[in-house]
Amino acid sequence: MQIQLLKSKIHRVTTTHAELDYEGSCAIDAALLSAAGIREYEQIQIYNVRNGERFTTYAISAEAHSGTISVNGAAAHKAAPGDLLIIATYAQMTEAEADLYKPMLVYVDADNKITHTRNTIAPLKAAV
Repeated sequence: MQIQLLKSKIHRVTTTHAELDYEGSCAIDAALLSAAGIREYEQIQIYNVRNGERFTTYAISAEAHSGTISVNGAAAHKAAPGDLLIIATYAQMTEAEADLYKPMLVYVDADNKITHTRNTIAPLKAAV
């Protein structure tokens, strides 16, 4: 049996551009793509923290260390400059592969510069 797991995530990047008239995709700082292990033209899921929009597109490379996150084409209706986004990829694997797999999680600051990476998400603490 194949299951689908989180492959990588770039957490809470800030949208820098929304280009309606550009060919569809999402241009992402090449340093962020590399750190997350996301390939150019790979399908990505984008979750807009500000407005709750969730959509699918593909990644293209923007200049490394530029901080660029440009949502393009029809998807530009779903994000505006300044919006916080979570960009995720998923991979299919067997149960045995999943037992050994850890995703690549990339965290950034307000300028979309990498602050740290890890491969686990801290457990949510119960509310008191």
